[in-house]
Amino acid sequence: MASSETPDNPAPSTSPEAPTAADRGSTAAALEAARREKLAKLGELGVDPWGHRFDNVQSMAELRAEAEGMDPADQEGPTVRVAGRILLLRNAGRLVFLTLADRSGRIQVMLGKKQVGPEVWPVVGCLDLGDIVGVDGRLGYSNSGEITVFASSLTFLTKSIETPPDKYHGLVDAELRQRMRYLDLIHGDGVLERFTARIRIIEAVRRTLTDRRYLEVEGPTLHTIAGGAAARPFATHHNALDMPIVMRIALELHLKRLLVGGMERVFELGRVYRNEGISTRHNPEFTMLEAYEAYGNYETMMDLTEAIILNAAEAAGTPTQHAWMGKEIDLSAPFRRARYDDLLAEVTGCDPADPASVAAAAATREIETAGRHPDVIKSELFEATVEEKLINPTFVIDYPAGVCPLTKRKRDNPAIAERFELYVCGMELANAYTELNDPDLQEELFRTQLAGLDDDESMARMDHDFIKALRHGMPPAGGLGIGIDRLVMLLTGASSIRDVILFPIQRPQAE
Repeated sequence: MASSETPDNPAPSTSPEAPTAADRGSTAAALEAARREKLAKLGELGVDPWGHRFDNVQSMAELRAEAEGMDPADQEGPTVRVAGRILLLRNAGRLVFLTLADRSGRIQVMLGKKQVGPEVWPVVGCLDLGDIVGVDGRLGYSNSGEITVFASSLTFLTKSIETPPDKYHGLVDAELRQRMRYLDLIHGDGVLERFTARIRIIEAVRRTLTDRRYLEVEGPTLHTIAGGAAARPFATHHNALDMPIVMRIALELHLKRLLVGGMERVFELGRVYRNEGISTRHNPEFTMLEAYEAYGNYETMMDLTEAIILNAAEAAGTPTQHAWMGKEIDLSAPFRRARYDDLLAEVTGCDPADPASVAAAAATREIETAGRHPDVIKSELFEATVEEKLINPTFVIDYPAGVCPLTKRKRDNPAIAERFELYVCGMELANAYTELNDPDLQEELFRTQLAGLDDDESMARMDHDFIKALRHGMPPAGGLGIGIDRLVMLLTGASSIRDVILFPIQRPQAE
């Protein structure tokens, strides 16, 4: 439906200098006052500025797809109904042009005084950037070829009192973007798309597991003992039961109890909480996948991990080869598999089987060695030298047993644990074991692990009920953990974990 007018939105004008803070404060107050005047005007016109139910709305993506099959010269396009937020507004006298946005995209709307009528036209004069409106009209093309909804009626759905971020001091600060995520989603380039991709990724993870007959379960988030990982928990007190409790740091031990109970393939996608540092790769509250399969092992989990990641990449629309963290990543299957000791020897030149050689290599890198377990020294040397060199997906397999208290040992070499970690671009993405199911050995390893801890008291308590569960018999199994936030980082190209968590933890903002 072509128009005789020129409906395109011009490029915004530029100003030679950014305004000062005082100027911005004064301008913001004046802009809010102007918006409140329009709010009052809507009341005078008998229009509810907060809107009501508005059915049968078509998405912007649906309209664009429909328009692609139309003849641009068609003067009688289909009748459509849209609703969205005003991101651009241009007043051209008897015509007003809007750009409306919903979660699927944007579309141009033309409001003509003649077309909407004298009763609605005063309402058009009350529009501001950020307002949410509904429009009925016909779909067509402007003279310049822009897909446009030519409005026949306008329905006010919500008045925006706050002005959107200004050109000079908009949401450019990362902390402000995370604190005001609602504005980041509206105005941030690609932000809504990234979080929509996160949803598709999680859906794909679930689908991959349920297609393999895994059962999704929900374990408790409040624990009496922080188990399943070596991390500091968030501690609190349960008043009714008068006892200390902690937020969970892992999902593992309750899921293994379900293996004992006969739920042979289980997984949980849930939040875990670690009272530790914050960085581009760590948030105190994060999303973890843990999955356990009876009668499997760590090789079973490697196959599962690869399938989860490749299916999630397809769901997110991530190409097999793409840039991340300044590196070119290749997600082609199969992922590389490399032994821990082989990688350490290749990078450092030490003999991983000789503790003295490992200690000497560690000392040259200022890693403390005195009085420490050889496997702990080896682990810190690996972290300092090897991890950063693992760019393309790499399953690092067969870890030192001394740093794997929940892992079954290799039958031909008890010094090696059947464990893998998956690294991409130097970052750990997944961790998996052939699960230890010998209750006596598990209890002994727990005691050894806890003996050296001096963190808060809740960390130094044995989970006797878990040991008791193992004594009833847990089948041999493979277990897997994947950091979902890090997976989303990889598949969306985000450089910080805080960019893939909708509401990362932050200090309270000063008034």
